[in-house]
Amino acid sequence: MTDRSIDSPVQNRLQQIFGNRTVLCDGAMGTMLYDRGVFINRCYDELNLSQADLVRSVHEDYLQAGAEVIETNTFGANRFRLQRYGFQDQVAEINRAGVRLARKSVEHLQEKQAGKAWVAGAVGPLGIRLEPLGKTSLQEARDAFAEQIRALTEGGPGVGVDLLVIETIVALNEAEQAILAAREVAPDIPIIAMVTVDDDVRCLDGATPETAAARLGQWGADAIGCNCSSGPATVLSALERIAAATGKPLAAMPNAGMPRAVDGRNIYLSSPEYMASFARKFLKGGAQFIGGCCGTTPSHIRAMKSSLRAVESQKVSTQNPVSAPIESETPPPPLAERSKIGKLIAEGTFVTMVEIVPPRGIDARKEIEGARLLAGKGVHIINIPDSPRASARMSAQSLCIQIQQSVGIETLLHYTCRDRNVLSIQSDLLGASSIGLRNILCLTGDPPKLGNYPDATAVFDVDAIGLVNIVRRLNHGLDIGSNPIGASTGFTIAVAANPGVPDIDNEIRRFAFKVEAGAEYAITQPVFDLKILETFLKRIEGFRIPVIAGIWPLTSLRNAEFMRNDLRVSVPDSILLRMQQASTPELARAEGVKIAQEMLAAARPMVQGVQVSAPFGRYPLAAEVMAEVLPSASPAAVPATATETEGAVVGQL
Repeated sequence: MTDRSIDSPVQNRLQQIFGNRTVLCDGAMGTMLYDRGVFINRCYDELNLSQADLVRSVHEDYLQAGAEVIETNTFGANRFRLQRYGFQDQVAEINRAGVRLARKSVEHLQEKQAGKAWVAGAVGPLGIRLEPLGKTSLQEARDAFAEQIRALTEGGPGVGVDLLVIETIVALNEAEQAILAAREVAPDIPIIAMVTVDDDVRCLDGATPETAAARLGQWGADAIGCNCSSGPATVLSALERIAAATGKPLAAMPNAGMPRAVDGRNIYLSSPEYMASFARKFLKGGAQFIGGCCGTTPSHIRAMKSSLRAVESQKVSTQNPVSAPIESETPPPPLAERSKIGKLIAEGTFVTMVEIVPPRGIDARKEIEGARLLAGKGVHIINIPDSPRASARMSAQSLCIQIQQSVGIETLLHYTCRDRNVLSIQSDLLGASSIGLRNILCLTGDPPKLGNYPDATAVFDVDAIGLVNIVRRLNHGLDIGSNPIGASTGFTIAVAANPGVPDIDNEIRRFAFKVEAGAEYAITQPVFDLKILETFLKRIEGFRIPVIAGIWPLTSLRNAEFMRNDLRVSVPDSILLRMQQASTPELARAEGVKIAQEMLAAARPMVQGVQVSAPFGRYPLAAEVMAEVLPSASPAAVPATATETEGAVVGQL
């Protein structure tokens, strides 16, 4: 990765404000004002004076969505653009008002102790052609920029803006005048300068991103990047080329795609989830400042924040020695003494588990009786998914304790990062330990968009790697702030693995991080292809921990297709053909059991245990699959009670 070292006194100021951490910026101001009924023919910058509360409400919406930097509503507040509306003599007044509104919004956030944020002065292009193509001289352009920037920076940081964002640069000669004006008027204020590019990834004056990066840096920009353009994919391409040409911090703030006319209004169609996926790519591409431009809304920024949290937790795990010893006066007991499954794994016993999905209501009698049946067959452990597929169900922790108390069989609690911040995670885990839960499967969790409530807010303060770190610390008697909590929580720490994921290199890399973080055994996604499992096990030989293979008895062709297409589990064509040839539901279920038994028999010599799912609550079916490895199991028929696409699978890992 290109060195991002700070190389000037002004750039030290940028580092003093943000360090080297990722910074989430806000989205579009004009889009939000337009959505709130302001006609497109209005001067949006003048709204700082005439509709101040409206502008401030947009700022506060972005801050509540998680933005750490908000830009003033001054993108077009220069003499040339304001002249079109007759406000050319109010440049200073409009810009000062823009700073005042943004500053009040930030202060309001801090009064609520909801976090810290900074104000950036937005400086857009003048909207005219400069010499030699136009009649406006370079000096006139610099004077116009200086007039605007002087008003934005008046009073210095904390009164004026904290930094400047010179954005949507369409011509490098204009960018030069803007940056030079800023350096003359406010030499200590950091500058983020961003070009905009066309679909060929060239600046609109024909310059390449590499040329732009070199020149913007020479003129005095402290961070360089790309904004606006035709959407995140184009901005990512530009960012990659800029990164190769500069050692300065990078910025990426794309449009939410290209606008489409819908019922007379311009609508940007890139979803929050799509923008969030590119936020991760910007981060991996080296961007420190990430946000949005035209079409992005607080919903986009909120989704981007959740996405960045997950990646940042992984990034921290890769940059810090997660396996470094933890100093503590209360080290955890040996694995064999923590729980039944810990003892079985330590002794080398082949472990048997069955997954029971929590009910959608408050009546868990069916699940408890299923656990009782399985315990009678000799199953070692019942594991309980945590709202699989982001569905609203009884809490996994509640069902775990009910089964342990009613049946006496040990449970494994699936625990996801989707719904909890780091404080809630710690509280939950301390509570789980105090009521006798000893086994945790650490998962990132399925995003809410997959479930019943796609608009629900995701948290993802950490991902599965960060969660393993937290559990490991609790096991050493330390909270997340390294404060002693007394006795060890004594959890056995499990993680998930997906041998059939398309990006297997990334899966192997993350698995290694999980092991470094403290994982003690792993459970795989359902396996239908022995070669895939063999390849995975070979790839992890250097950091192997006990592996328990996931087995799913298919119930129908539809169920097999759902696993393959919706859940992205690797199901070979030969398996689909076998399920297709089953002529009745009964024969299909029997064929599914047979396939699962074959996979178990083939995988058994390679793994330390098996987890069998009980699709649609068919608990005897799970016992039948494990007939050869249980002390007592007999076939039993259970009528279908759910749709063929329901059921739990280890989610986002």
